[in-house]
Amino acid sequence: MSDNEPKNVLIVSVHPEPRSLNASLTAFAAEELHAAGHRVRQSDLYAMKWKAGVDADDFPDHSPADRLEVMAVSGRATAEGRLSRDIAAEQEKLRWADAVILQFPMWWFSVPAVMKGWIDRVFTYNFGYGGKDMPRYGDGTLAGRRAMLSMTIGAREQAFSRRGIHGPLNDVLFPLHHGLLHYTGMEVLQPFVVWHAIGLGEEAYEAAQREYRERLRTLFTAEPLPFRALRDGDYTRSLELRPGLEAPGTDGLALHLRRDG
Repeated sequence: MSDNEPKNVLIVSVHPEPRSLNASLTAFAAEELHAAGHRVRQSDLYAMKWKAGVDADDFPDHSPADRLEVMAVSGRATAEGRLSRDIAAEQEKLRWADAVILQFPMWWFSVPAVMKGWIDRVFTYNFGYGGKDMPRYGDGTLAGRRAMLSMTIGAREQAFSRRGIHGPLNDVLFPLHHGLLHYTGMEVLQPFVVWHAIGLGEEAYEAAQREYRERLRTLFTAEPLPFRALRDGDYTRSLELRPGLEAPGTDGLALHLRRDG
């Protein structure tokens, strides 16, 4: 690693097969980070038998006689330290981490259901989001941390290009990059992707390892995606980008990147 100071890195991984490519990439990342002197913790969601669905069991003090209004109930449970143990443990890992890596296979243009369930259950009200006075989009609970998506994709890279049938990859990932990671204050790095993962041979895997090693080496020094921060005043009170801030001809999701990016 370029940064000499040891850091804390959380790897959250998901795949039902412990001998999968995703499992191999998780182990590789942990070894590389350990070798560089960093501290690593892992959440293997399938091995943990992570419960994906939000329900009343997440809030042990909730009375069955009361309506389960998830935002309000989760907010009170978070503020009072009364969440289920598995959720509280994952929130503690996120607070501990200086960087977070989400390792997953892209399924139906997003994360697998178990990882979506980890997001739904762990990023509770008063932790991941809050009321009108809680900072967001560049600030928030997890500000000061970095995040990177590491994924395997069955398609070839061209299919996720600007003219590709699936759309540009960073547009597809916008809900995760911008709506989850940037929203909660993290600096978001370009994703690491192993393309055409189904047909990956030994030579291609070794090339992927070399690329991933470099990405891990620069985990704390690479420039993040230049998302606009809400604090900078680029948006109106109704959260619409003010006119004239974008480069001529810019539209769509690219509007939410600073002009210099």
